[in-house]
Amino acid sequence: MTLLMPVMMTAQTFKIKGSDTVLPLSQAEAESYMKKNQGSAITVTGGGSGVGLSAIISGTTDIAQASRKMKMDEKVKMQEAGKAFKEVIIAYDALAVVVNQANPVSQLTREQLEGIFTGKITNWKEVGGEDMKIVTYSRETSSGTYEFFKEHVLNKKNFATTALLMPATGAIIQSVSQTKGAIGYVGLAYLESKVKALKVSYDGGKNYILPSVENAMNKSYPITRPLYYYYLIASEKSVLPFVNYILSAEGQKIVQDQGYVPLKK
Repeated sequence: MTLLMPVMMTAQTFKIKGSDTVLPLSQAEAESYMKKNQGSAITVTGGGSGVGLSAIISGTTDIAQASRKMKMDEKVKMQEAGKAFKEVIIAYDALAVVVNQANPVSQLTREQLEGIFTGKITNWKEVGGEDMKIVTYSRETSSGTYEFFKEHVLNKKNFATTALLMPATGAIIQSVSQTKGAIGYVGLAYLESKVKALKVSYDGGKNYILPSVENAMNKSYPITRPLYYYYLIASEKSVLPFVNYILSAEGQKIVQDQGYVPLKK
């Protein structure tokens, strides 16, 4: 019998930091990896994609987990610090728009979402709901999810100044579940029964698609994105066995089990 990955026999110690979207996945992968590789110690923390990428630039993490690509100014900082790095897509994610369970609205077009989050639409009755003020919740600006939503849902327009910026995805779920007029957005893996995911249309209301792993995999759900790991080539020896584990069939099964979208069907 041949070992699938003999490089995994060495115990490794390193840190992963960044995206709150990727956080539960990294934690599950690290837990599984450490069980198989006794003596390995992997520390995983969140804080947002920007925080993780700043940490890899400053040398305070070994892997930056991100729900967006590294920006040009971050690449310049890496270059200036003389740090060569690698980018790896480890999974995909669908971004779910969520409302309170008591809200009768069940679907919105991209244009309506843009209107709501930019502040042009302020009452649910404008989109077929009750006469009720809309309360928008967003991730904070250091979040890759914030960046992605702004670019792909708001067409690069600015969020309304009234949008409430939350430090973590869990805080959005909590707030939306407690506020009848609330709306927010979260990574698919964070979906809970105490909030309601909306069907979304990107073709002017012809087709409304619910966020799910299946709909993200068959590309019918429009708000999907890659999730990244960034690591320094200087650290490759210690982190590559773990990265390879995530990319393996076993690691990709964990991706799907955790509510993310695997790289291949």
